[in-house]
Amino acid sequence: MNPYLGSARKRALDVAGAVVGLALSAPLLAAAAIAIRLEGGGHFIYRQRRVGRDGVPFDLYKLRTMVTGAETMGAGLIVDAGDDRITMVGALLRRTSLDELPNLINVLRGEMSLVGPRPTVQVQVDRYTERQRHRLDARPGITGWAQVNGRASLPWHERIELDLAYLDQASLRHDLFILAASVRMVTTGHGLYRGETGGWREPPR
Repeated sequence: MNPYLGSARKRALDVAGAVVGLALSAPLLAAAAIAIRLEGGGHFIYRQRRVGRDGVPFDLYKLRTMVTGAETMGAGLIVDAGDDRITMVGALLRRTSLDELPNLINVLRGEMSLVGPRPTVQVQVDRYTERQRHRLDARPGITGWAQVNGRASLPWHERIELDLAYLDQASLRHDLFILAASVRMVTTGHGLYRGETGGWREPPR
């Protein structure tokens, strides 16, 4: 495994970035929490079980952008543009990626990194090939190489290949480049939804 992925340098970047990020975004998080509660009630934090490093599950924290119980409605785990389960406030949070800010808590807890493969759910991991399971060799990230090269609009297998390439090439310089590129992507919203060809698609039952 690439030694940088488990290095003190990467962890230091994660902790420093998470602390600064949470401090700077505190007013935005407070405003978002109020807006979510006013629009539909319920808790403003959404937790979902995801698969982390070495296949260990953890609870991912996000701002709630969909109606309560959305996972049992419509397309289930699949979310695309125009999904009527997305609230008005949620659409704005998704468009600006502000819904991901609570991921910084996961970074501080050591469950995630600032940069790495995006954490996925068990049903997707269960369908990994032996090669694709190497995606779990590192902490999942808030952003990653696949995110700055197409995000959800990429076909699922291409996203995994980009993530595997990152694991081979990861370095402090590469992480800083990805973080800078991610900031630029947030301003455009490019690749936010899977469209007609991107993303993971649940096999027919």
